[in-house]
Amino acid sequence: MTGKRRAIAGVVAVLGSALAGGCITVDAPDKPIVIELNINITQEVIYRLATDVQQNIDDNPEIF
Repeated sequence: MTGKRRAIAGVVAVLGSALAGGCITVDAPDKPIVIELNINITQEVIYRLATDVQQNIDDNPEIF
């Protein structure tokens, strides 16, 4: 593209965006936005003891 064509393309892009800017409006809604969240968190903890640890617990119940 030559310099003149590039300048014309730039002017067209600027004018196009300026014209489109008047067409777009953002308004706040009349009613408040309500977000309902139902969150259910379930945690399951499983302890697995090694056989030698279980035997130590069985042999010495007073320390646990």
